[in-house]
Amino acid sequence: MNNINEMVEFLNSKNPQDIIDKLSLINNNGNKNISNDNKTNNKYITYSKNVFIPVCNWCKNDCGYCTFRRENYKLMNKPEIKEILLNGNKYGCREALFTFGENVDENPKIKEDLKKMGYNSILEYLYDISDWCLTNTDLLPHTNCGILSYDELKTLKEVNASMGLMLENSSDRLYNTIAHKDSPGKEPKKRLKMIEDAGKLKIPFTTGILVGIGETNEEIVQSLFDINNVHKKYGHIQEVIIQNFRAKENIPMKNYYEPTPLKMLKVLIVAKLILKDISIQVPPNLNSETGQLFLFAGVDDWGGVSPITKDFVNPEAPWPKIEELKRYTEEFGYSLKERLPVYEKYINKNWLSDRILEKI
Repeated sequence: MNNINEMVEFLNSKNPQDIIDKLSLINNNGNKNISNDNKTNNKYITYSKNVFIPVCNWCKNDCGYCTFRRENYKLMNKPEIKEILLNGNKYGCREALFTFGENVDENPKIKEDLKKMGYNSILEYLYDISDWCLTNTDLLPHTNCGILSYDELKTLKEVNASMGLMLENSSDRLYNTIAHKDSPGKEPKKRLKMIEDAGKLKIPFTTGILVGIGETNEEIVQSLFDINNVHKKYGHIQEVIIQNFRAKENIPMKNYYEPTPLKMLKVLIVAKLILKDISIQVPPNLNSETGQLFLFAGVDDWGGVSPITKDFVNPEAPWPKIEELKRYTEEFGYSLKERLPVYEKYINKNWLSDRILEKI
C-alpha cells in the first residue's frame, strides 16, 4: 500500500475488514516508530511537558475554524512571560511553546506596542525572550508562529530546540474555501516552502494536517505524501500531528461536521503507512474519549501537555493530567516517557546550535 490511489481507495472503503487488515499490517511491523528499551523490550509513548505561551493573539490570517485570533488583541509583556517560564521550571517543564499569529508586525498598533517595549519587530522580541528562557530556566524554546523566511528561521535556530508549522492541507482548492479564503498565509506553496527551508537549515521540525475542514480524501493523502517528500530530501521532520477539526461557537465553520473517530482512525493508519520513520502525534485533549484506541494505528506521541497552562488554540479542551495519560498508556500495555521538544535522534551538533546542544 504505497501509492496515492491505494491510500485513497482505503479511505473511501466501507469494508471493516480493510481496517482490520491495515491494523494487522501496522502491528505486525512492530510499530517501528515506537521507542523501545532494548533491555526490557518495553514500548513507550512519548510526551513533552510544556508551558504554552501565546505571545500575541492577533493574526493576519482569519481562518474559518479559529478562535485564537482576536482583533482586540493581547501582546504579552516580559514580566508575564517570565512568570510563566519560572513557574513552568518549578513544575519540571522542559518545553516553552512560543506561539503568536502570523505577521503580527503588519498590525500598526502592535508595531507601536513593540517599539514602546524597545523592539523593532516581534521576532526581535521573541529572540530576547528565548534567550532569557535559556539563561534562566531549564526549558527549551519551540516556536510556532506562522510563515517565516529563510533568514528568520536561521536566526531563531540559535535559540530554538525545534520549530513547527502546520501544513494543514496542501490543496489549492481548499485555500479558496471558507476555511482559508481570508488567510493569505495558508497558501500551500508558502507553507511547503517554509517546511523545506527548515530542512535546508537542519531545524528539527513539527508539522501536520487538519482533518475535517472540507478536504477530500485525495487531498488528505496528497498532503501526507507532500510532507513525506520534503522529509525524504532533508530528514528533519520529527513528528506529524494528525489534528481533528472541532466545531465551536462563534466561528464561520460552527456547523461543519467533526471527523468521526472512524475517519480519524483511518487517516492515522494512512499517515502511519506513508510516514514510516516519522513520529505520529494525536492531540489527547481533542480526542479524550478515543485517543487511547488510536494507539492501535501506530500513534507514538501525545505531544505537548502542560500542567499549568491551557491550550490557547483549543481553550475549551483541557489537557489530560499526566497521571491520567500514564494510566491511559499503561492500560494499553505501553509505558509513558517524557521527551524534550527535540527528539533524541536530533540531539547532536549536526542539527542543533551550539547553545541549544550545550543546554541539553
